[in-house]
Amino acid sequence: MSTEAAATAAASPSTEPSTTEEASVPDAAAPQVTPWDVQGGDDGVDYDKLIDQFGCKKIPDELIARLERVTGIPAHPWLKRGYFFSHRDLEKILDDYEAGKSFYLYTGRGPSSDSLHMGHLIPFIFTKYLQDAFNVPLVIQLTDDEKFLWKGFSLEDGDKYLYENTKDIIALGFDVNKTFIFQDTKYVGHMYRNVLRIQRSVTANQVKGIFGFTDSYNIGQFSFAAVQAAPSFSNSFPHIFGERTDLRCLIPCAIDQDPYFRMTRDVAPRLGYLKPALIHSKFFPALQGFNTKMSASQPNSAIFLTDTPKQIKNKINKYAMSGGRDTIEEHRKLGANLAVDVPFAYLTFFLDDQEKLDQIEADYGSGKLLTGEVKKILIDLLSERVLRHQKARALVSDDIVDAFLSVRPLNY
Repeated sequence: MSTEAAATAAASPSTEPSTTEEASVPDAAAPQVTPWDVQGGDDGVDYDKLIDQFGCKKIPDELIARLERVTGIPAHPWLKRGYFFSHRDLEKILDDYEAGKSFYLYTGRGPSSDSLHMGHLIPFIFTKYLQDAFNVPLVIQLTDDEKFLWKGFSLEDGDKYLYENTKDIIALGFDVNKTFIFQDTKYVGHMYRNVLRIQRSVTANQVKGIFGFTDSYNIGQFSFAAVQAAPSFSNSFPHIFGERTDLRCLIPCAIDQDPYFRMTRDVAPRLGYLKPALIHSKFFPALQGFNTKMSASQPNSAIFLTDTPKQIKNKINKYAMSGGRDTIEEHRKLGANLAVDVPFAYLTFFLDDQEKLDQIEADYGSGKLLTGEVKKILIDLLSERVLRHQKARALVSDDIVDAFLSVRPLNY
């Protein structure tokens, strides 16, 4: 099948059925989640409702156990603790891997500030676990074009933020021989044929329905979805995969990015391509509570990778929502409300020692531990982690950044 014939409605059918993956219409009580805004209710985002609304599937314990068998290593704690909680076609990735077929990973970042915060690290840390576990190539998209279109940044601001964010990503320990990082405004020509194929396959009305756009949105915003979709197809990277279209893609991302890839999965069979698989994370909550996520535009909502230990201590003590009681006596009697306690939630993300975490949960939930004691545990943990990251980042030279951004074959 020629590549152009694949882009027409008359193309030969792909190996997968062409099914439309429509999200249900959310009711007023459903979480309001888009790629640009996250607003939960007073109790935070209801992820079960979000699964129903988006039409994805919860990750069952059996699938986690199978992943462990296939890779031969323990599942990441975030899988076991339910922070990566839903998926699309993860079982097909494992089917391919068991059959000796390779796949590749794709994730990304929209550079909107000169430093990442702790919430930004979640997909990258988990992606590195997947890359190490499966020994597969990874492409990382940096969407400077998206931020230009939505945030009003200049292209020059985008270049600056992108460079600084790239250093933070590399500092997490990715292997340059298996990882390609690309800037949309510089790489898009290499995948432009796929961008065009996707654009011709999606109407403006469909884009409005998927993303909630109105006629007041600019034409760049309408067309951007095709740019984020294109890396889901392996022939968008001819320097790595040649013209192959038989490699499946696995995308680790926060659940708010799912609308892009519902669209992508609808288009894929019509182009003769495999549907990308996804694995979704929950949101890393803002310091102020679970009804929204950390934001780079709100400095006091987040712990940044440039923060000093003093800044981390001040932010957690001053802004982190507590589930502790109003008085010590009441707290000792009733214990903390862990469901709304942000410091404890952060510990469940970044404290690897499960036995210690279980003890903190029991002691804090019973009132034995006070809020100030839990906050101190978190302050010490995050201060050490951020300092360790800053030291690793200092070793990332301009030459190393250029190596990751260079268009080149990967070893896999």
